[in-house]
Amino acid sequence: MAVPSEGLPGRVRIHEVGARDGLQNEKSTVPTEVKAEFVRRLAGAGLTTIEATSFVHPKWVPQLADAEQLYPLVADLPVELPVLVPNERGLDRALALGATRVAVFASATESFAKANLNRTVDETLAMFEPVVARSKADGVQVRGYLSMCFGDPWEGAVPVPQVVRVCRALLDMGCDELSLGDTIGVATPGHVGQLLAALTEQGVPVSALGVHFHDTYGQALANTLAALQHGVTTVDASAGGLGGCPYARSATGNLATEDLVWMLRGLGIDTGVDLGRLVATSVWMAGRLGRPSPSRTVRALSHKEQ
Repeated sequence: MAVPSEGLPGRVRIHEVGARDGLQNEKSTVPTEVKAEFVRRLAGAGLTTIEATSFVHPKWVPQLADAEQLYPLVADLPVELPVLVPNERGLDRALALGATRVAVFASATESFAKANLNRTVDETLAMFEPVVARSKADGVQVRGYLSMCFGDPWEGAVPVPQVVRVCRALLDMGCDELSLGDTIGVATPGHVGQLLAALTEQGVPVSALGVHFHDTYGQALANTLAALQHGVTTVDASAGGLGGCPYARSATGNLATEDLVWMLRGLGIDTGVDLGRLVATSVWMAGRLGRPSPSRTVRALSHKEQ
């Protein structure tokens, strides 16, 4: 039963990351055709923004080495298909295939910047400047991912002003949207509210913000609700709860898209997603991966069908 709650948005855009962030950490190679079918099924379930792949060097993320082969297989879909690009070489590869939305991935902490890109935070930002400038010149929308916004496995709790500084730098260089990442899943609702309030005070429009929560401590939905209460309308999620982070071992799966849709439906918030088709897609993908989905909603609804 849908019971709306005052002060929440009427619609939320889900930024589906299952095909990229969800699969990048899989140890066994997922065939390109299976990835393409996954994206197609996600689109068929009503998701309108589906992160397709990443144009990183195969040495760093072997699972996504087939980006050039995958993207043309899904490029005809009537949905947004953002891709990650770590540098200008990655941007060249993406643009050559007609990508119209790209993302760069920065860190709020020095330790993770070193582990992820072997650079300092400021060196990472300098590397992204030409990527963003060229993208904007070509009419390509740019998303800025910011990892470790709440906690870091090496540095502990991350000071809010430190996160605000990097957010401001990404926006100032031209990013259209920022995704605030709780990479190791340690955020709690009060912390989320504090960060969003600080960003607002520094002139960062809430319309430019998305949130990306991991469910390590079971807080992803609570944190999402806190973000919605502060006006955020873009939420990252991964079908079936797939994913983690290859450079932070304590990072477990992303917020499951099905669990998010279930909560939003209960709050009377529109997503445009057909939950039944989405659950079927995650059950299908779990079968290809050889293990059950960790999503509670997938388990509950697929069990009812049996």
